[in-house]
Amino acid sequence: MALSDVILAATLNNQAERYKEEKRYADAEPLYKRILAINEKAFGPDHPSVALALNDLAELYKEEGRYADAEPLYKQVSAINEKAFGRDHPSVALALSDLAELYKVEGRYADAEPLYKWAVATWKKALGSDHPDVAQSLNNLAELYSAQRRYADAEPLYKRALAIFERALGPDHPSVASALNNLASLYKEEARYADTEPLYKRALAIRETALGPDHPDVAQSLNNLADLYSAQGRHADAEPLYKRALASTPEQKKSTPSS
Repeated sequence: MALSDVILAATLNNQAERYKEEKRYADAEPLYKRILAINEKAFGPDHPSVALALNDLAELYKEEGRYADAEPLYKQVSAINEKAFGRDHPSVALALSDLAELYKVEGRYADAEPLYKWAVATWKKALGSDHPDVAQSLNNLAELYSAQRRYADAEPLYKRALAIFERALGPDHPSVASALNNLASLYKEEARYADTEPLYKRALAIRETALGPDHPDVAQSLNNLADLYSAQGRHADAEPLYKRALASTPEQKKSTPSS
């Protein structure tokens, strides 16, 4: 690929990403397609760079809800990476996870489950059982089970993901907070409120320390704990948490006059 093409593709990608963030999907799509064409011409149709461009376009379609357009692209990404790197490469696991996520969003749980399971096995084989990417893969499978109310299947996966994150990243890492939040949400769905509360509280404490009190994830944790209290009729406990969460939003901060 000529240097001019590299610069052009990078420039187009930056602009496409901005359009996507702004939800200007109709403006982003032709840019992603142009990047794909540049890579196909430069490297041939089976190169990993083409897979990356296909994946970006598939992600755009998924975000738009154009699932029928996204599916064949994800499948093509998986096929290219498998041909380039082998069936057990992490890039294949990632592509299969993306396809599984699409199926989950569509409610095609029976199609999603074997892909998520394959991804878990592939990450373990490539990176070892205690890698954070294995934990994330376990979490993906647990979320699939939770969506089907298969809570007994989901719980041990959430617990394994939490344990991996704690060992690999330390007990006070934001990823640990996310894992705690996932397990707590499962318990809340089962009305296991006594099990839920300490997990939400720990997740909140981690996020406040690691991210600062004004981070959106802190607001999410405040809302989670407040929702739990509301579900139990503990409205006096819930109200100040809802107020703190609201006060931390950018919109509220803009509307609050400075002293």
